[in-house]
Amino acid sequence: MPLNPSIRKVLVIGSGPIVIGQAAEFDYAGTQACRTLKEEGLQVVLINSNPATIMTDRENADMVYIEPLTVDSVKRIIETECPDSILPTLGGQTGLNLAMKLAESGWLESRGITLLGTTAETIKKAEDRQAFKDTMESIGEPCIESKVVTSWADARDFSREIGFPVIVRPAYTLGGTGGGIAANEGELEEIACNGLILSPVGQVLIEKCISGWKEIEYEVIRDSLGNCIIVCNMENFDPVGIHTGDSIVVAPSQTLSDRDHQMLRSSAIKIINALGIEGGCNVQYALHPESADYAVIEVNPRVSRSSALASKATGYPIAKVAARIALGYALDEIKNSVTGKTTAAFEPALDYCVVKIPRWPFDKFVNAKRKLGTQMQATGEVMAISYSFEGALMKAVRSLEQNIYSLWHPKFERMQTEELFSRVREKVSDERLFEISELMRRGRPRKSFMI
Repeated sequence: MPLNPSIRKVLVIGSGPIVIGQAAEFDYAGTQACRTLKEEGLQVVLINSNPATIMTDRENADMVYIEPLTVDSVKRIIETECPDSILPTLGGQTGLNLAMKLAESGWLESRGITLLGTTAETIKKAEDRQAFKDTMESIGEPCIESKVVTSWADARDFSREIGFPVIVRPAYTLGGTGGGIAANEGELEEIACNGLILSPVGQVLIEKCISGWKEIEYEVIRDSLGNCIIVCNMENFDPVGIHTGDSIVVAPSQTLSDRDHQMLRSSAIKIINALGIEGGCNVQYALHPESADYAVIEVNPRVSRSSALASKATGYPIAKVAARIALGYALDEIKNSVTGKTTAAFEPALDYCVVKIPRWPFDKFVNAKRKLGTQMQATGEVMAISYSFEGALMKAVRSLEQNIYSLWHPKFERMQTEELFSRVREKVSDERLFEISELMRRGRPRKSFMI
């Protein structure tokens, strides 16, 4: 399928300020997308409120607007520049939410502007908690027992029905903003009410807590013809209950059997086809640690934080490919920019191991709560590559620039074993890697300190 000839001028919405939960990973993807569009001979208009990004360098777009990322700002720029299309899936949740507001109000249609790649209907299916749950049930994909609510009273009633603890997940937010794990009604009231306020659609998902299950991610790309490939699968070092942005992540997965991998791989392809996503997406799963039971947690119908990791880990240019798919190309028509010979329809193969460790600001904010949960707190991350998990892990630890050069930490060597147990099992923090290492040095069996 050739390039869509009706596309001449594209508005790209950036990710906005670098804040907790939405860091420079989105600048990486957006910059690739802008350069790709220019390579295709298109005029590129960029709006981003953050001047401290590579994306806003003048060579990346024909017109750069450093303006607040609000509906009014985007409307004003569209009226000035008159683009024929918008690419909303490469600016994180901010770009996605803005495009959805403009599309659902009918404003884009009234001006003859189209959303490139994934449609507004598909975005809603993936981002709206109830629509997503309905879609998963319609294709037979298991979901965690849950209910979408729009009031505190409904949240309380359903939580009483399934029992505490429960996980609260607001709709259309990034980095777990407004969410958390509630162990009782008091905590539920605080978290759910906050989540309802922060959700752009006033909607939260109350979900049965399955903390302790493995969290697995699959990075998938699909074109308009239905061709799909798995770019990468990743396994979180931390179980469900810790936001993936705060978790140590390993690619490829280290503990999945081939049967489990093929099961989840097939599921991811089935899901992206059912949603009709065109471009990249990230599918997150919870997998029982001792059986083949799994559940779909959520799908990001856009380039995500995990996409940047998968792209760097495999060398597969996800953002570039997603941008070309949005223009109408099929996967087998896109040349692999790394090999220069094969096409983007071939799945990468990893014969090495990649480890990502988040970087938290607790060395600067010493009084902040270090406990980790479903709401992301990391402000960045490091990535290391080696031929083994152990080698990549040690490289990543040294890259954190915390004056720590191994998994031995003098602070924890002085602690009593029971205190370490308590910290690992009840007060999960950014220091749990060193706490677990100390317990292992003391000969404690792995299952004795599992979360």
